[in-house]
Amino acid sequence: MKISIGSDHAGFELKEHVKKYLESKGIEVVDEGTYSPDSVDYPVFAGKVAKDLQNKMVDYGILICGTGLGMSITANKFKNIYAALCLYPTMAKYARMHNNANILVMAGRLMGPTLAEETVDTFLSTNFEGGRHQRRIDEIKEIEK
Repeated sequence: MKISIGSDHAGFELKEHVKKYLESKGIEVVDEGTYSPDSVDYPVFAGKVAKDLQNKMVDYGILICGTGLGMSITANKFKNIYAALCLYPTMAKYARMHNNANILVMAGRLMGPTLAEETVDTFLSTNFEGGRHQRRIDEIKEIEK
């Protein structure tokens, strides 16, 4: 499995923790920045991670900013990107099962490292159910056109 990860300055510390956590589990990580806690603009990093997914360079993406809101909004502007802000493992479970989310978005100012690890694990271990949920994903794809 290969994951692209990115953050702004408010998510930098949690991004670094999550990156190390993923690598400790043998998961390859593409770090798209930011690389310090200096102030930056989140759309730049959301775009890099979304493009990695669009170009099929990675299997999933993870984005982290202060609240997760800016990253979610930005990433979802990209075609075939389904970024879900998940503050808890249960949200991550349903984001994958029902929405086939391909980017997990988390909040650096609202989540601690243990909660983030549990949320990441749930996101990565949950499969899309398909069925009636596929019909809804197809409806979203029609809107994207």
